[in-house]
Amino acid sequence: MSFTHLDAAGHAHMVDVTLKQPTVRTATARGFVRCSTDVVAALRDGTTPKGDVIAVARIAGIQAAKSTASLLPLAHVIGVHRASVDLEIVDDGVQIEATVGTADRTGVEMEALTAVSVTALAVVDMVKGLDRSVVIENVRITAKSGGRSGDWVRPGESDPGEASA
Repeated sequence: MSFTHLDAAGHAHMVDVTLKQPTVRTATARGFVRCSTDVVAALRDGTTPKGDVIAVARIAGIQAAKSTASLLPLAHVIGVHRASVDLEIVDDGVQIEATVGTADRTGVEMEALTAVSVTALAVVDMVKGLDRSVVIENVRITAKSGGRSGDWVRPGESDPGEASA
């Protein structure tokens, strides 16, 4: 099996996508921040010392999606045409889902994963004073659409609806 991110000498390089035609592409990723019941209560009541955790984390995730190419050395600079980050406070933590879309030459899976990861990091940063044992779990791509490989939904995940849009 050959890897497209390695040249003939085995060195990492950025894949040339110059000749690929832009297509509409979407990716959705999910993750989870496991928190104590005290942190969950503070999130629900809006009484965390650092302010509105959900709003700050959402904005951090959207910004992260737009900054992926500066964080991952082999990621292409692409136009992020839409990015949404949804957070839901549940009994044992915060569920995160990010959907990113573009009309470009390469997919947005890394942008969706980066959005979820940075959103989770922002939650941790905002609640670590209440509980240092919070844990980021299960960050993964759950669906994608567009490009040569077409549509895909991770087995066992529900289709977020936007991945096929």
